[in-house]
Amino acid sequence: MLRIAVPNKGSLSDAAGDMLRESGYRTRRDAKELVVTDEANGVELFYLRPRDIAVYVGSGTVDCGITGRDLLLDSGSAASEVMALGFGQSTFRYAGRPGSVAALADIAGRRVATSYQGLVEKHLAEHGVQAEVVRLDGAVETAITLGVADVIADVVETGGTLRSQGLEVFGDPILRSEAVLIRREGSDQVAAIEVLRRRLLGVVTARHYVMLDYDVPATLVDEACAITPGLESPTVSSLQNPEWKAVRAMVPRSGTNQVMDRLYEMGARAILVTDIAACRL
Repeated sequence: MLRIAVPNKGSLSDAAGDMLRESGYRTRRDAKELVVTDEANGVELFYLRPRDIAVYVGSGTVDCGITGRDLLLDSGSAASEVMALGFGQSTFRYAGRPGSVAALADIAGRRVATSYQGLVEKHLAEHGVQAEVVRLDGAVETAITLGVADVIADVVETGGTLRSQGLEVFGDPILRSEAVLIRREGSDQVAAIEVLRRRLLGVVTARHYVMLDYDVPATLVDEACAITPGLESPTVSSLQNPEWKAVRAMVPRSGTNQVMDRLYEMGARAILVTDIAACRL
């Protein structure tokens, strides 16, 4: 059985469960379930704290798992990223009082509060900045107000919580994170993990792309393919009328209307859009 660690709560939990379900795996029906066995697919799902998942995967307790890239890097475990999953995006940044710090170099000699001690210490070391890192389990935004630190390093989404504490971000992002599939180096479940990866990739692709079919004059095939390059390359087929070609390609869901407008302008016809995600249900 392939042992997969899944976030048991938090921002990644529901989205990870939805993705596994769309990939054809049996998931828990009750939030109190800690282990789910899917005999049909040969997997066991273990619902664990998101912060602990990389540690379990790295130690070989489980074969693979879903967690945040920030949590993986902070853990320092022997686990490695297999693929990004397209949800749970966040930005990890430094923040401080306006006017007190403006660049990474200004952190030198100061105290930095964070819940990601390993990640921050590594980032500071890579840039040659010496500072005291204060580890907190939560409420990092109030650390400066309470006099615990001079600077904080935390996940930033809208920035509203920081502004409420009179803080602002500075410098380049430490890390851009999202949910990722991770695996243990040297796992003997390589084939099973590859099956999982391909299934998850199918869901990611279906969520972000649609299938576009259209007919175009044979003389404009190259120009049309440049507009719809697809994930790899479009499929071009001959029609009964040799002056026309049929083209099939996957295009980003968000830009479908603009692509269709350009194809119509160049003389394409019979344009058909297929929602790949709907076809998977």
